[in-house]
Amino acid sequence: MDPECSQLLPALCAALADPRQPVADDTCLEKLLDWFKTVTEAGSSLQLLQDSPCLVELLLQVLKAQGLSPRVLAFSLRLAGLLAAQEDCFQFLQQGELLTGLFGEAGPLGGAAWTAPTVRSGWIQGLRSLAQHPSALHFLADLGALDTVVALQGDSSLFVASAAGQLLAHILGLSLRGQAEGHPGPQACDWPASAQTIVGHIEESLCSPAAPRVTQALNVLTTTFGHCHRLWTQVLWVRLSPLVACLLEKDPVPATHSLVDLLLSVARSPALSSDRSLWETVAQALGRLRPAHAGPLALGLLTLQDCPQALSTQAFAVLLQPLACVLKAAAQAPAPPGLPAGPEGDPAVADTLLSSRSACVGLLCQTLAHLELLQPLPQRPTPWPQAPLLGAAVTVLRFCNGSAVPASGSDVGGRLCAILAGCVRVQRAALGFLGALSEDTGPPELVAQVLAVLLDYLRSPDSSPTVLKKAFQATLQWLLSTPTSPGCCALDPPTQLFLRGNPASRRALRGATGLGGAGRRGQARGHSDPPPAPELLPVLQRRLCSPCWEVRDSGLEFLAQVVGHWAGQAGFRHALLASEVPELAQQLLQDPESYVRASAVTAVGQLSGRGLHATPAGPERPGGPQKSLLLELLHVLAADSEGFPRRAAMQVFTQWLRDGHAEVAEDTERFVARVLQAASRDLDWEVRAQGLELARVFLEQMLGRPGSQCPYAVAAPEAAAPGRVAQALRASCRVQLLEFAFRALFDYDRPVAQKSCDLLLFLRDQAAPGDSLPEAGGSPDVASVEAALQRWRAGEQGQPLGPLEPEAVLAVLRSMDLEGLRGALAESSDHVERSPQSLLQDMLATVGHLGDNGADCY
Repeated sequence: MDPECSQLLPALCAALADPRQPVADDTCLEKLLDWFKTVTEAGSSLQLLQDSPCLVELLLQVLKAQGLSPRVLAFSLRLAGLLAAQEDCFQFLQQGELLTGLFGEAGPLGGAAWTAPTVRSGWIQGLRSLAQHPSALHFLADLGALDTVVALQGDSSLFVASAAGQLLAHILGLSLRGQAEGHPGPQACDWPASAQTIVGHIEESLCSPAAPRVTQALNVLTTTFGHCHRLWTQVLWVRLSPLVACLLEKDPVPATHSLVDLLLSVARSPALSSDRSLWETVAQALGRLRPAHAGPLALGLLTLQDCPQALSTQAFAVLLQPLACVLKAAAQAPAPPGLPAGPEGDPAVADTLLSSRSACVGLLCQTLAHLELLQPLPQRPTPWPQAPLLGAAVTVLRFCNGSAVPASGSDVGGRLCAILAGCVRVQRAALGFLGALSEDTGPPELVAQVLAVLLDYLRSPDSSPTVLKKAFQATLQWLLSTPTSPGCCALDPPTQLFLRGNPASRRALRGATGLGGAGRRGQARGHSDPPPAPELLPVLQRRLCSPCWEVRDSGLEFLAQVVGHWAGQAGFRHALLASEVPELAQQLLQDPESYVRASAVTAVGQLSGRGLHATPAGPERPGGPQKSLLLELLHVLAADSEGFPRRAAMQVFTQWLRDGHAEVAEDTERFVARVLQAASRDLDWEVRAQGLELARVFLEQMLGRPGSQCPYAVAAPEAAAPGRVAQALRASCRVQLLEFAFRALFDYDRPVAQKSCDLLLFLRDQAAPGDSLPEAGGSPDVASVEAALQRWRAGEQGQPLGPLEPEAVLAVLRSMDLEGLRGALAESSDHVERSPQSLLQDMLATVGHLGDNGADCY
């Protein structure tokens, strides 16, 4: 402990033990406990008490004082447990029965303070910290604490009840820790006394008709098997598994959530993976639990590495049953191969789907989410039923938008049409799952259905903004999964049809294929033929004109991502340039919503960088000369009232400079100067930081090594030729890059100063030590630059730096301790305020033990 803290600690302990003093808040007390934990973990708790006897005095005063606040009582109990975690310190405190007084009937346990949940929680946490050695077990037994802990499992405070269950599991593990090598027998007489008590309580609770008691027992076992994998857990499971299996025979099964958690915790235990009875119990649970509870159990089993094959097959069938039921309800034919039987074979699933809207929606969303989590895992079942799952996802989406045709005579199908119509939750879940399925291939006819249903959702006026965003994301995933050859300039035929097909081909894309498409629905309703589905780009055009800003924003994000992937393919370029999408994107730079303007900046930046920007001036679209997009984005950077568009503009400019954009290449120095001038005046720190990124790209290009050095590289970059360095420095001076970087070095926002420091270090390291720049005449005027920097450091940044010479800049860079500055900037801004000394000073200041300015203000 620091000497400064040792001097402050007695006064703080005296203040805490005085009921007349104001009580420190919970945050300060929690930080104080964290500090004591750090001190005890690094050294001896007994030595701490001997060096700071005020801590023992505090604990003694807690026993004597009347009217102490529950906060201080809880803090003292937790502190005592923390100190007594080391056995020698435990013995020291027990010499005067101090621990017995604190945790026994003479302490808060037997007084009025026990009614406060904070005190009960502190009592449990103190015992949890204390129970680390054999002496603690005897202490708990002598104290009779186990009965109190058992009772606290039913506490009205959820935090107290949860902590009590965890403490029981910890004590059970501690009592059997020494028995691990000796294989404790199944007979009660072979168990330590504390273990007998706890296990006996668990057995009684598992047999209780009260569901809360069953839940408490299952939670204790879940914690035990989750944290301890020693051999004695085998015996514990053999002893208790018949009682767990009996729970599955009850109707309804009690405490299903906790039961699933227990079974998964046991299944994950390496000590029990070879126990045949375990897998039999789990298989029984899969067959007995309701679908909403069997699904999480099935998913957990399928993520295990050593789950038996038969059980894995059963779990996957359970997981797929809701989708199989949906497929069966939407078509006359049986479910596609790979999914279990439909509702006739699974009445429980059908009952859940038909019981209520909330139950149906919850089960389908849970199933889709579970399968989406399972799909990318290497241990997912093989073969993976890609085609049936694609069909099921499309069918769910058809039910939601009303285009599914129920199977004749199917009560489930008609009910699903009513329940799922317009259900946003299921639509979002199904679209997310459909996007995840794009990682694998599928039959062409099913891929056509996927593209068709995605188009339906993108064009439907009933699609909510959140559903549209999911539909755009899924569409992008499927478009990007289209196999293309490297260097290929043409899109595959299905994608071409999807983008901009003709009426006949669009009808082919949407052709009815077994899941009840719109074509069959139109015929059933007496229509001769459905209208041709609009292709993607016209749909995107319409969405960019939506009155809802979220829709416009999602459309722009989709456009930017598609352009980034497909800009080099001739078919896509032709389709995009033939549409009005680029022009609409550019118009949205004036959108009233800042998020949309930011997305528009990114989209038009991508388009322009790939040569796909709008060209209104031409024979097809007369309208005067085209306005420079560079000027438009510079106006956004300089004049937009919101930070998001300005940040996007800086990112676009940086990418343009990196890629050699045509407008940038015309006069690179003028471009960099204008951008840095605007960035230096911006109040948004992210804009200034991005300006430094652009400056780094410019310097790298001038030095002839673009993107050469990773900012996290350990080795220093190689020095550049003196001629290159001189050229880069002169160019940097002309565009005022160095003045921008030096000013940013003293920025109030630490990320900006850090980035500036890295940039100046990079520039300094390009010149080898001792090298002088060619054509440098006379001595560099370093004093004026250093004087200006000193004024800036003091906050006087209104004055310009003045003319800079490359030799002077290099001399200043070599004279500055940039490494030390970078180290100082790497420390958190509140590293002083977070010190233990500062904490003690703040707590003492609240009780008036320090004079003015004695506490840190932050």
